[in-house]
Amino acid sequence: MDAGTIIGIDPGRSGGLACIGPGGQDVQVYKLDNTDRDVHEMLCEYVKVADFAFLEKVHSMPRQGVASTFKFGQSFGFLQGLLIASGIPFELVTPQKWQGYLGCRTKGDKNVTKSRAQALFPDVKCTHAIADALLIAEYGRRIRGE
Repeated sequence: MDAGTIIGIDPGRSGGLACIGPGGQDVQVYKLDNTDRDVHEMLCEYVKVADFAFLEKVHSMPRQGVASTFKFGQSFGFLQGLLIASGIPFELVTPQKWQGYLGCRTKGDKNVTKSRAQALFPDVKCTHAIADALLIAEYGRRIRGE
């Protein structure tokens, strides 16, 4: 069974969005550092091709400030609302689940996921901003294709 086109989203202003086409082809990435309108317009383009999305299920972190926790939650809610409004079916997935499945538990070291993403997608310039989104999309592609 072909997984179709899958979106992976790492919420937050330092996160990203990745879209992987059927068979792992046509990989596109987008850094979530633009305005909400820009993110909305970009997601509207994916509505035409996306079959399913995976949004990282996030929560507040110890020692994270109140303002940054609020912004993080606001970004998560915004992205979840965009997916709902766009009609793209989606699932929330915890970092532990997708990292465990792909063998890249970070234990706080973001270089682990960046390295894993680069190994899986050698033709994509993987940055910290898009690595997790790529891996979330790849996780989704694999489980939806099984």
